[in-house]
Parts: sequence; structure tokens; C-alpha cells
Amino acid sequence: MSNPVSGKHVFITGAGRGLGAAMAVVFSDLGAKVTISGRTPENLYSLAESIRLRTGTAPETIPMDLADISQVTLFAKKWRDEKRPLDILVNNGATWLSGPMDSHDALSIAQTITANVTGTLLLTRGLLPLLKASKEPDIINMISTSGMHNVALQGASVAYVASKHGQAGFNDALRQELRGTGVRITAIYPPNILDISPLNKPDWEEERGLESWITNKDVVGTILGSLSRPRHVSFMSVMLETQTSNFHAN
Repeated sequence: MSNPVSGKHVFITGAGRGLGAAMAVVFSDLGAKVTISGRTPENLYSLAESIRLRTGTAPETIPMDLADISQVTLFAKKWRDEKRPLDILVNNGATWLSGPMDSHDALSIAQTITANVTGTLLLTRGLLPLLKASKEPDIINMISTSGMHNVALQGASVAYVASKHGQAGFNDALRQELRGTGVRITAIYPPNILDISPLNKPDWEEERGLESWITNKDVVGTILGSLSRPRHVSFMSVMLETQTSNFHAN
């Protein structure tokens, strides 16, 4: 596989832990100029230092809560005013909410939907002029199988599932609106995944059999595969499915 991120400016939301953090490490290893964003500054700073020790260069850190609309819009305006280079936007940040609907207060429900749908949409809208200025712009929307029809809840709340369907609709409409502009839109629909980190080399490089859940490494590899396609090729959506029978959908 060719290296589709070397020298590219990449912005990743939800990068303080889990899949977003794994993407940040792998993309940095491959020579991307990464900016990481998330709600918890301490997680971002710790990850940035780990990446600096690996590569010699720390990613820029942007503490930001996607549920805070003012914060999102002001950040995007700042980057536009500064004419920051941006080639790849990875919309990975999402607020998880589990349990039955009547167990949540109105604020929790509103924050989940605002962060996952409104915050993601406004951030993308705000950064789109920078992407359009890139020679090879890509938007990767990490959605989840919870954004697909007829998938079991398996612990996800009604609000979370509704937000993921909102993200799916956003992705589809954006893809149609931007067709012909050169900005590629790809939706990735992973199920529940095994959270491993490239910072843990033995775990990351372990050979896994049919009974393994899909891992962060599998998802990152899928993203790199989609980015490596020629520019005239785009994947509308990629749904990942585990082969194990001991599996619960996200």
C-alpha cells in the first residue's frame, strides 16, 4: 500500500484516547502533520508527548468539546483567518451514551446529539474552505454500525443511535453536495472494536484469529486503504464486520 498521508496536514477529533489516538500515532509515524483534538486536555498532552518521543515531532493539540457550539465555530474561524493548511479531516469525536431513554436527563440527551451531529457538522462546515484549498482533500466520517438500520442496540442509548443516524445523513448529503469539487467523503461504519494502541507494540503486532474482535489497527488500516485510492475513486461507505460469533454490535 502506498503512503497516503506523508506530508499531509491531518486534523483528528476525538483523539485523546482509543481509535482517534491510534490514528494520530500511526499517521504521525507515516509522516503526517497531525493536529489532535478532544475534550480532555491531559489526554491530548500525554499523547502528544508519546508521539514526540517516537517521531521527534509533537502534534498540535486543540482541546475542544464538540457539544460547545461557540467553541467549535470560534476555532474554525481562527483557522480560516490564519489560512491554515488542511488536507484530511477525520471526524472521529463522539459522545457515547448507554442505557434506556428514561435513565437520561434532557441535558445528557441534548449534549450527545449536539456533539455527534451539530458539532461535527459545524466543524466540517467551518474547515471546508481550508480543505477546498488542498490539492488532495479528504473527509473521513467515523460513524459506527449504530448509524445503520436494523442493528441491535447492545447497550447504546436511543439518543446515541439517533445521533449516529444523523451523522450518516450528514455524510450522505455532504457527499452529494461536494461531488465534483475534489473533496472526497468517506464514511466508516465499525462495530464494537477491541481497543489496542500502537504505543503497545506487542499488542499492536499480535496475530489475531477468527475469534478476535475487529481492532483499532484494523480500522486504521481500512482508513489508510481508502485514502490510498486514486483521486477519481471514492468509497461512499465502508462497513466493517467481525467474523467472531461472540460479538455485540455497537
